[in-house]
Order: sequence, then structure tokens, then C-alpha cells
Amino acid sequence: MTEAPAPGADVSGDSYLPAHGNGGYRVRHYDLDLEYRLVANRLAGTARVTAVASHALSRFSLDLAGFKVNRVLVDGRPAKYTRARHKLHIRPERRIEAGAGFVTEIRYAGNPRPLGSPHWGDVGWDELTDGALVASQPIGAPTWFPCNDHPADKASYRLALTTSSAYTVRATGTLVSRSRAASTTTWVYERAEPTASYLMSVQIGRYTDLALSERQLVAAPARLVPAARADFARQPEMERVFERWFGPYPFGEYTVVVTDDELDDPIEAQGMAVFGANHVDGRRTHERLVAHELAHQWFGNSLTVADWRHIWLNEGFATYAEWLWSETSGGPAAAEHARRWRRTLAAKPDDLRLADPGVARMFDERVYKAGALTLHALRGELGDEAFTALLHDWTGRYRHATVTTEAFTTLAARHAGRPLDGFFAAWLQSTNPPAS
Repeated sequence: MTEAPAPGADVSGDSYLPAHGNGGYRVRHYDLDLEYRLVANRLAGTARVTAVASHALSRFSLDLAGFKVNRVLVDGRPAKYTRARHKLHIRPERRIEAGAGFVTEIRYAGNPRPLGSPHWGDVGWDELTDGALVASQPIGAPTWFPCNDHPADKASYRLALTTSSAYTVRATGTLVSRSRAASTTTWVYERAEPTASYLMSVQIGRYTDLALSERQLVAAPARLVPAARADFARQPEMERVFERWFGPYPFGEYTVVVTDDELDDPIEAQGMAVFGANHVDGRRTHERLVAHELAHQWFGNSLTVADWRHIWLNEGFATYAEWLWSETSGGPAAAEHARRWRRTLAAKPDDLRLADPGVARMFDERVYKAGALTLHALRGELGDEAFTALLHDWTGRYRHATVTTEAFTTLAARHAGRPLDGFFAAWLQSTNPPAS
């Protein structure tokens, strides 16, 4: 008798993006060995995915967009496989029992390109004028490696990438080795902390390193180093300010990459952020974005949403961090930012619910600003001491884990010492939040 597939084997159960991610297992570790040829834009790789079955599996799926798959092994045995859109469907030779660990090895090659989307433009691996970058949020990870592409399935990583020695490779994680052979160099990074697939990143370019502190590094084209030195000079102090509000910085490093190309917006990754040349001018014009991306290391990267409908927990917190930095560094107080954005949002349609904005509005400006307004109102409701204690508890309790709106509101009520149902109903569930 043929085994039935695990329930939801090809879907994640995410309320917004169920086709991205897969059921039946949880990934524990990715081991990626990649080779990239820049002129040809050709990526060849071997991915070893270590996972644990949550159901008995006669088949399972990984997300992989494009590429020719040359071989699939499950626990060292050849497995049958088929492709359908961005899915790699795998049927192992032997059934995998519930609770069993297993290793899937995929050899693949092709020309990586970003995935188009009707809501967010192109995401994933993308060519630069002279190099490459990865901008994966929310569904771009399968454009460069096979994965379970859902934010709740966080895993550790080892990433080895070989490319021309003329280029620097910056990737998420700690650089553990670099070895040169003929005209190529292999860079090996390890990411020990559990990491969502969309937060893994590779940046390839002709970069010069600029150390800001023991753990902060800026990699920028040589021509932009003087401007980057000025624009990111206050980032170490910014980290200290955020540690007072949010608790200890959650990773061992923070690397900012400045590309030689322009980007619409900076890009977040785990322990990393990527800025375009247009975000660097030597006058700190875009310092609020510096604060925003740094804050994502706590909110989005260490604490990762369990489902995309909770996106305000990433963007609202990072936006409020901009306001906290402003009032600490001599700019307008958070209260002034709040007054200005209340007026701005009041002129916009009342058709977005912060706790469930909808897939097309995940990155709507109102999610960012209304999320920050909610936190500022909560700060007023609790007072600074209790609000800070709440944030420290929030980031410590769920460090390197996944979070939901319900978990946050429950913890906030505990720190308030009273129910906050009415407060959160007004701010998170209403399409017309309070005016003050």
C-alpha cells in the first residue's frame, strides 16, 4: 500500500503565503557549498539539509526556484524527484518515520534570478553592475538554495561560497575561513543562531572594510568609504542606546554592506544590513534608516514572526527605534514623531487592521508607522520603567525564537499588572485607531 503524504506536505500553513514553506518536517541545519561565476551569472551548489520529520513521510517538498537539479539523495540513497513551479518534490527510497532525523542532499546549477511578485517587486538573488546581492524578504531564499521557506522554520547554517578572488564575499554569519586557489577564493561562514531562510544573505562586490567597533563592520566600495565613515559613525552609540531599551544585542557581529548600485530601500539580514550607494552621502541624511536596520536585529531577526500576518512586530518596532534614537541623539522626541504621524495617517483611508493587514499590505507604510504609534501609546500606558522592562523581557524570553501578536499582548498585560484588552483592540484590531 502506498503511504499517504504528510498533511500539508507542500504548504506551510502561513495565513498569507501558504505556498511558501512546507509541512511534515523541521529543518535543523543547512550546509551549503556554492560556486558563483559572475560574468556568466552561474551558481552551482550542493545543499545538505538536515531535518526532523514531524510526520511519517513517504514524500516531502523543498522550495527551489529555477535551476537544474542534478541529483537528490536522502540519507545517502538516491531519491526520486519532480519539479513544479518553485517546489522540489522528493520521494525517498524508504519512508521516514515520525521523529526521525534525515539528511537530504541536492546538487543543482543554473542562472539565479529574483522572483517577481505582484506586491513587492523582485526579491531574491540579483545581479549588480559589478557583483551580486541577495534581498530575500519575504520569499526570495529559494532563488539561491533549496529550503523550507517559512520564517518559523529557523535553522543553523554553514555557507561556503567560491568566486573570483577579485571580489569580497560578505554573508550572514561569522567568517571562519578564507582560502585562495588559483584565481578563486572560497569564503566560509557559519551562522550558529537559528535563522529564517529569508534572513540568510550573500553580498559579492569590490568592497573595502571599515571597522566601527569590535563587532561592527562596514564593507563599501573604496570611493564611498569616506562618506560611509561619516554616515555610520554613530552606529556603535546607537547600539548602546538600543541595548538600554531592548536588552543585549543578540548576535556576535553586525555587518553593513554598501553596494555600488542604488537600491530602493535598505535590506535586512541576520547580523547584516545592505544599503545602496544612494543611502550614503557623508551627511547622515539617512540615519533613521541606519537605526531602523540595526533595530531589526532584535525585532525580525532574533525575534522572528511565526506567521507573516504578525509583520507589525518587525516593522513597528524598527520604526519606533528610529524615534527612540531621534530623541536620544538630539533630534525630535518620540512624542513629536508620534504627533506628526497621527496627523499623516488620519488623512489616509481607514482600511488597514494592524494585527492583520493582508498580504498585499504587509509592507504598507501604515504598518510601520501605526505599529510605532501603538508602541508609543503603550509606553504612555505603562510608563518608561515598565515599558523598558517589557521590551527586555520580550527580547530575552523569545531570543532566537518565533513570536506572535498574542504573545506580545499577553506579556504586555503581565507587565502592566492589568488587562489591556481594550487598549490592544483599539490599536491593533480596529481600522480606525485612537487619535491620541
